[in-house]
Amino acid sequence: MEAIVLAGGLGTRLQSVVSDVPKPMAPVGDKPFLEYILRYLKKNGITRVVLSVGYKWEVIKEYFGNKFDEVELIYSVEDEPLGTGGAIKKAMSSVNSEEVYIINGDTFFDVDLNELSLVDSSKLMLSLKLMKNFDRYGCVESDRNSLVTAFTEKCYKDIGNINGGIYLASRNIFNGFRLESIFSFEEFIQDNFKELKIGSTVFANYFIDIGIPEDYEKSQSEIKNYI
Repeated sequence: MEAIVLAGGLGTRLQSVVSDVPKPMAPVGDKPFLEYILRYLKKNGITRVVLSVGYKWEVIKEYFGNKFDEVELIYSVEDEPLGTGGAIKKAMSSVNSEEVYIINGDTFFDVDLNELSLVDSSKLMLSLKLMKNFDRYGCVESDRNSLVTAFTEKCYKDIGNINGGIYLASRNIFNGFRLESIFSFEEFIQDNFKELKIGSTVFANYFIDIGIPEDYEKSQSEIKNYI
């Protein structure tokens, strides 16, 4: 099985603590954050990873090369920022399998990838994280059949399910849509969740988002317990 990892982040919110490398290369302990993601993917049986890269991508290539711990690495390079959707669409041209996992390069969500599957004619499955007392994230609403019914804006919630940043997608997810070369994947799925028949699976597993300095600092001591 294959995975696409969005590893092209600039990390503007992390510039106060990490300023000279792409966000997925931010050091956690003595390793870049991306290494923990790759180890997680190997643990879940992934043998081929397409790294969607842009800003200072050569730093990633120099560190990891074309293989990491028996996982083949392919580089899909953005010559200009394409947005998350444009980056995924470009990376899809390097995918061989009919289904592919898509992983955010700045979050770590310790879920079992085998628990994600596309059912019926669904083009996308979301991994949702159950959260309590939060206001940093919007929520994803689902019906009794776990089909996504709505995306809600950021606001304080006592409890809710957020997008955990791990997807299982059909390789032809973009077929039939007229899309600009630069677009947001998040906006694409929010605008087209009915047509895509998006499914969802809720997990309570460990989740960390290194996109803000506070959680980046937390990751220094926490993430090693899961890899």
